[in-house]
Amino acid sequence: MALADTLHDFSAMALATVALALLLVFLITRFSSNQKRSSEYLPLPVVPGLPLIGNLLQLKEKKPHLTFTKWADRYGPVYSIRTGASSMVVLNSTDVVKEAMVTRFSSISTRKLSNALKILTSDKCMVATSDYNEFHKMVKRYILTGMLGANAQALGIDVESSIYVEGLGTRLSREEIFDVLVMEPMVGAIEVDWRDFFPYLRWVPNKSVEMKIQRMDMRREAVIQALFREHKKQITSGEEIEYCYLSFLLSEAKTLTEKQLKMLIWETIIEASDTTLVVTEWAMYELAKNPAPQNFLYQEIKKVCGLDKIREEHLSQLPYLGAVFHETMRRHSPVPVIPLRYAHEDTQLGGYHIPAGSEIAINLYACNMDKKQWDDPEEWKPERFLDSKYDPMDLYKTMAFGGGKRVCAGSLQAMLISCTAIGRFIQEFEWKLKEGEEANVRTVSLTNRKLHPMQAIIKPRV
Repeated sequence: MALADTLHDFSAMALATVALALLLVFLITRFSSNQKRSSEYLPLPVVPGLPLIGNLLQLKEKKPHLTFTKWADRYGPVYSIRTGASSMVVLNSTDVVKEAMVTRFSSISTRKLSNALKILTSDKCMVATSDYNEFHKMVKRYILTGMLGANAQALGIDVESSIYVEGLGTRLSREEIFDVLVMEPMVGAIEVDWRDFFPYLRWVPNKSVEMKIQRMDMRREAVIQALFREHKKQITSGEEIEYCYLSFLLSEAKTLTEKQLKMLIWETIIEASDTTLVVTEWAMYELAKNPAPQNFLYQEIKKVCGLDKIREEHLSQLPYLGAVFHETMRRHSPVPVIPLRYAHEDTQLGGYHIPAGSEIAINLYACNMDKKQWDDPEEWKPERFLDSKYDPMDLYKTMAFGGGKRVCAGSLQAMLISCTAIGRFIQEFEWKLKEGEEANVRTVSLTNRKLHPMQAIIKPRV
């Protein structure tokens, strides 16, 4: 009996030893393979930081696009930084960004969201923040089909005064609705939660931030629900209602949950209200500051439109207006840094080895301010886009709309809305900045939205 037990124990030890040896061989082979693969590429430049926290203190001003661009001048267009426990690779040139968005897309197509964005996007229930999967392709197809027509609307209703929001137990005006649906979430989206940088401490509560974001989410959902109710009320009462994106989704998108439906409607509202507003305001700031380009644009509009008000069908005949739009998108990109992605497998960018698990930050601001690509990039010069090397109908003259399979679905709509608005403003009024307004260039935290709204003196054109 003792002999049998001894043989059994010996067999078990032998099997365990063989299994351990095989595991060690596998790990050594894998390590050697990775080392060989990484040795084929240049060593990734690393921005020096502090132990544990890495480069977080150097980003405390919340203007990462400016800091990233400054580092690019010293370390090159591709480099690595540490943000707490995470390693982040920052891309700062058009060539390497195009490589990431197109050639290496399959390796870095996954979004990395902060705790705040996970709540505000209902864990990626939006086109802009979802991973590149079947859901993303489906809802992008919906937005291209149902929302991006000539006169498309999100809800098909116009809130003229106020509506009753049952979830909040009060009536809200148009301005208050705008605050809840646009301004509050934009502030919440850039809320910094220190646990984002130290995932292993995620179990530690951060109630102040959590409650702030959850309150924003609750208020937004209550207002969206009230708008849905208004939409249904008009249909039930027999009122004529314009065909809209919500009508399209209710009829076509049978597989969407109510939460996903609300998020997709909210996405169209916030992107049309914020992104388009940002570029239009900056365009008017530049035109009001520069009388010569403003007058040139006015003369172009006058020649094409005569006494008629500018409409979308005129835009193809107004190359300088298009140049104003694209130059503003270059100089004042509404999204300076694209929401983070991460490499879910080993890859390479710009000749450097990028290990799996690295976060990827794409600095569009640096791409659009690259001195190797643009003459006098700090200057706002629309005429640069009148050069024959640019196709007037090309929407992607800059990196402002992204690229590849994740290119902005609403780029055409943004251009149509913004150009029509800019054209009407210039057609109707002569613009001049108020005294001291030229220095009003400060922006809100991580965004390019003006901190203080532009103030100008306008005079009706005779």
